[in-house]
Amino acid sequence: MMKLNAGRAVAGLAALVSLSGVAAAETGYGPVDGDVEMLKAGSKLAEEVHFFHNLILMPIITVISLFVLALLLWVMVRYNSKNNPVPRKFSHNTLIEIVWTGVPIIILVAIALPSFDLLFKEDVIPDGKQIVANADGATNVFTVDNDFPASRMAAADRHVQVFLGNASGGVGLTPGKDYKLEGLGTPKVSVKLTQTPPAGDRVVVRMGRSLVGAGSNKEIALAPTVTLKAIGFQWGWTYSYPDFGDFEFTASMTPKEATTPYLYRFETDNHVVVPVGETIRVVTTARDVIHAWALPNMAIKIDAVPGRLNETWFKADKEGTYYGQCSEICGVRHSAMPISVDVVSRPAFEAWVNAKRVESGMEPMFGAVAAVEPESKLADAAAAVSAPQ
Repeated sequence: MMKLNAGRAVAGLAALVSLSGVAAAETGYGPVDGDVEMLKAGSKLAEEVHFFHNLILMPIITVISLFVLALLLWVMVRYNSKNNPVPRKFSHNTLIEIVWTGVPIIILVAIALPSFDLLFKEDVIPDGKQIVANADGATNVFTVDNDFPASRMAAADRHVQVFLGNASGGVGLTPGKDYKLEGLGTPKVSVKLTQTPPAGDRVVVRMGRSLVGAGSNKEIALAPTVTLKAIGFQWGWTYSYPDFGDFEFTASMTPKEATTPYLYRFETDNHVVVPVGETIRVVTTARDVIHAWALPNMAIKIDAVPGRLNETWFKADKEGTYYGQCSEICGVRHSAMPISVDVVSRPAFEAWVNAKRVESGMEPMFGAVAAVEPESKLADAAAAVSAPQ
């Protein structure tokens, strides 16, 4: 049996990126003039929001609208003065009154249950962790510390995800078929694989209750690796990164003559930079009036209130530049508070952090950063594994 360290989100980051389907940079995340659809989802949480809108809200709205339209047309034809010259006189119908009271209640409950779950996921910062082990070719049982608070402890199969991978890629394993779990709800959980993985392969175990995504495309969201603090003011945003030296910079709207018509009122002179495939905690406040930090591709919007800290989170699945705007009417230049976020690779993020720290008079935080990704996206995962017990 091999005992695994309880490494959090940063541990074995390369394995996580490789196995979670994080893709290369992609364009097409900006606003589209005249478009009526929601912006392309850039995260699993946004996919779940789109699923809720497209497959729950829209069918309900469509059915209700068509029913009411048909009812109106039927009443107009059946009960006009020509077809019904002598109208009936009555004031009550018990069955109809029961139906038009009970059916809306059922509809609202059907909408409320999934929406409450979605709101909870958006509001609560995920605390999931992932552990990576080097397979030795002889062991098929891996023990993981279930060291969450009692209310958040992994207690069901859905609270654990297991992946098997190597330098060429990875695959998600199916509970019951490819592995069995023992000790759920206790301080130690054992993952017993049906087949012993070959030596050199990596076993990635994710644990947590923050399960996000639409349909079968769900993943356990990991604890944040980066905290971004956004301070709204009239008219711009000040950003800081408390985990990396708390350097600050201000992002203001790029003048019309310095950008394209497409990006005017979306582009800023300084961009927020975050790593792809990692959970980002966003903490907001304001200096003067209420603002709101919104990033539609990530399906997040949170108020920035003077004298108060609010927080939310997101995890971008693809590299690229994402745009948002202040979404709380905050004064005459409310439209001049855009948000620009660059999602980059971890090496590029570390290089950017080093540059910002040097600008602020601090020493670089990270060592020499490779110009390209390592040949094996799983190479950095070995640090997360303890020696066999």
